[in-house]
Amino acid sequence: MPSPTVGRPYIQDDYGIPKTLEGVLPWSHVTERLEKARNYWISTVSPENRAHATPVWGVFVEGALYFDGSPRTRRGRNLAANPSVAIHLESGDDVVILEGEAHQIFGIERALAEKLATAYAAKYAASGYSPEPDTWDSGGIYRVQVHKAFAWTKFPDNTTRWIFEK
Repeated sequence: MPSPTVGRPYIQDDYGIPKTLEGVLPWSHVTERLEKARNYWISTVSPENRAHATPVWGVFVEGALYFDGSPRTRRGRNLAANPSVAIHLESGDDVVILEGEAHQIFGIERALAEKLATAYAAKYAASGYSPEPDTWDSGGIYRVQVHKAFAWTKFPDNTTRWIFEK
């Protein structure tokens, strides 16, 4: 993931978000939470333009968020038609929100598949999920390309926005 440009979110109404960059959160705040999170709420858009949200398990590997699941799920079918996603971690107090696109990976490289399988096993094996690297040989693994991210632990004081070049 390339380095993002840090700033403050623009909100039309005055919510008291500071005008300077003093007190913004570091990008490491987001990556640490993405690495540790157990559940990620993935919001997609159906072909009928209806919102759909679902919790998924995922891993943050080499600076990117990955999640898996059948392409036949509502989430998978939505992403096939429109890759736009919003992703939110579970906390409403220590907030991390990602906006971007999720694309299914076909023909995943063996080295990456091994890293993902190892990361999933370390994170979820106690729950009985320990995929093999060949699990995603024909798809079912998604990589998130982040365009914009938001985070805060004390709204509005440290509300931070990052923008990624496309």
